[in-house]
Amino acid sequence: METFDCYLNIRAPYNLREGAGIAADRQKIRQDAMAPVSKAYFERTADRRLRRNLCQYPTDASAQEAGMSLTEYEHFVYGACKLFEEDPMAAWLQVRADQQRTVDHLNSCSTVRYVGNRTDITFSTQGRIWMNSDGQTNMPSGEVYTSPVEDSVQGTVYFSYPCIYQGNEVEGVTLWVKDAYIEHWEARQRKAFLDYIFGLPGTRRFGEAAIGTNYGIQRMTKNILFDEKIGGTIHMAIGQSYLQTGGKNESPVHWDMITDMTDGGEIWADGEKIYQNGKFLW
Repeated sequence: METFDCYLNIRAPYNLREGAGIAADRQKIRQDAMAPVSKAYFERTADRRLRRNLCQYPTDASAQEAGMSLTEYEHFVYGACKLFEEDPMAAWLQVRADQQRTVDHLNSCSTVRYVGNRTDITFSTQGRIWMNSDGQTNMPSGEVYTSPVEDSVQGTVYFSYPCIYQGNEVEGVTLWVKDAYIEHWEARQRKAFLDYIFGLPGTRRFGEAAIGTNYGIQRMTKNILFDEKIGGTIHMAIGQSYLQTGGKNESPVHWDMITDMTDGGEIWADGEKIYQNGKFLW
């Protein structure tokens, strides 16, 4: 992470539960040991000294996790990556152009509000940068994202999709935020894992706010590479910020949590409604 120029991570898991059931004290030892590696990764990818891409090779383990046959899962992965398009490269360049309009508008605003099912949360993006994630650093991609101003987040957010981190699945997560600090949290199941995570440095502040725009992905597969891109969703990540957006929060954790916006969800920017029911209003 400190010296390489390029980093290509091809995920091809054969056991998605390797990390499950490991005692919290052992998990902390690993978190502490990996902290310098994670810090180098975020710093060097921010200024492009380290160019990287993350992608997925279909395996039985991932197919089973998604509730699909291997053939069905292969079709899902290739479709999400636009490999069935006549010209996949041209298709991704069109994604870049389409999303740039959204990024340009958001970068002209300073306050964003997510409103939806049990969610009403506001944050400042003053001085921050919204990024166009168009396949250059994740494949598949299809999202726009930023890091909220650390001391600006206020409100409540409910995540309708299961929240998965290091093989641990937590459902029905609600976070209550006051003066940018996550004061209280609840979950329908596995709240103990949330308790553990919120005891780690930097995890009670948000490192990312984002909007999923890949409408070729319309179901959860319990794989964050795909799930955070689901068209018609938003997600927020606790922990580590993206330095390239101007974020300053540091943490050994970056955990994306997703909620559906297709049933009455709204996004407001500087007091103007720009998004409703999972789609931008342009």
